[in-house]
Amino acid sequence: MLLFQKRFHEGLVSGAVRLTFRRWEKPHVKPGGRYRCHPIGVLVVDRLARVRLADITEADAAGAGFGSRAELLAYIAGGPGGPIRNDTELWRIELHYGGDGDRVDLALDDKLSVEDVAALKKRIDRWGDWPLETMRLIARRPHVAASKLAASLGRETLPFKTDVRKLKKLGLTQSFEVGYEVSPRGKAFLAAIRRKKKS
Repeated sequence: MLLFQKRFHEGLVSGAVRLTFRRWEKPHVKPGGRYRCHPIGVLVVDRLARVRLADITEADAAGAGFGSRAELLAYIAGGPGGPIRNDTELWRIELHYGGDGDRVDLALDDKLSVEDVAALKKRIDRWGDWPLETMRLIARRPHVAASKLAASLGRETLPFKTDVRKLKKLGLTQSFEVGYEVSPRGKAFLAAIRRKKKS
């Protein structure tokens, strides 16, 4: 989990806030990791680096959601860890918004047993051919507006979005500000289906 004050939430979702600085002894996140940020959803870490306080720029401060470098330094100084100096080391974390995070714990669980795959396949087979077709489309075209995805299938947008929500409830897809992604669970499921076809 990554914690942010409420005042940063809007910027995290819009992309205006894409940096944070943490005074950790050891990193609590890793590049590529997806972390819950209550209540907005999921944040994805893009890059992690160890920097000195003196290296922080005005541009860094703006990217972290502050009006100035001085404001950012005051914020850091007010946190745990005591006084700060130019050689104080921090973790510089580049990140982006990774979606609303609905059922995120399930969506991130990509360790599927043979029984898990069979149960999911049985569930979606009841719905017809559209689940796999839709998941494969989303995999090919992530972060594309639902209206465009629906049109490419000759479908109306609202029924298409309703169907994607069904997949989301199974943890197979994740919603973003624009479009969707096949979740780690969904990718593991599709990979298992491909392996089964080849065998």
